[in-house]
Amino acid sequence: MRIFLLMLLAFLNVCLRDYLIENPDFYQLDAYTWETDGFRAMNLGEAAADADQLDADGIAAAMLRMEFDLTGAQAGELKAPLVNLALKRRPAEYRKLKNAYETVIADLRYFPVPASSRADTPNVVYGNDWLSRRTYGGERGHEGCDIMGTKLPRGSYPVVSITDGVVEKVGWLEMGGWRIGIRAPSGLYLYYAHLYDYARKWQEGDKVRAGQLLGFMGDTGYSAVPGTTGNFEVHLHIGMYLRTDHYDELSVNPYWLLRYLEKYRMKYNY
Repeated sequence: MRIFLLMLLAFLNVCLRDYLIENPDFYQLDAYTWETDGFRAMNLGEAAADADQLDADGIAAAMLRMEFDLTGAQAGELKAPLVNLALKRRPAEYRKLKNAYETVIADLRYFPVPASSRADTPNVVYGNDWLSRRTYGGERGHEGCDIMGTKLPRGSYPVVSITDGVVEKVGWLEMGGWRIGIRAPSGLYLYYAHLYDYARKWQEGDKVRAGQLLGFMGDTGYSAVPGTTGNFEVHLHIGMYLRTDHYDELSVNPYWLLRYLEKYRMKYNY
């Protein structure tokens, strides 16, 4: 009887898998449309955030699984069929989705606030606050993730480059204070805002190495007057953007990517 039940379960699992991957009603164009809230949220989940290596095919397949609310054994068994069927039925859309994930993850190397070699240095904290409500300059969604360093004075925490890249923007911005924007080789644009000071006199066109010191965490911004501080708590705002078919700057959620990078923080003596 036990063998019979196991065989029956295996048979039903195969039937369910075949139904899911062959039923045309199960696949909708939205599942392969990558300029959507689903892609932008980068909701990779605990497993992806804790993975040793992010894989664009795996993430894209995971997006499809989440779209169809598949879990457990179904999710594990359906990765290859989902990818293969997506390539068969929606090849252009799936490749765009995969390429978008590759743009975001390809050059990630370091968490932007290095771990201190001093045991008494308070840890920074951050949460998933992407698209949370902001009101300065009008009602808007928060296009980034704030890494809070409120337990030490402004200028205490170093900020390093997450990726290799080239400086595209630098200097004072009313919303972001002292900020620097870096374009990674993959095309991802990384925006570091509210710095207290820069590590050097950065200029547009300067090359940056992953892990290179950019400046120090602060509380500058929310003012047209350069150097204004104190309008909010000390923190680093990280924004991630990519160019798409319809957007020059499409914001994606940095939170799970930061979770992933946090495991690989370089040591830094400060």
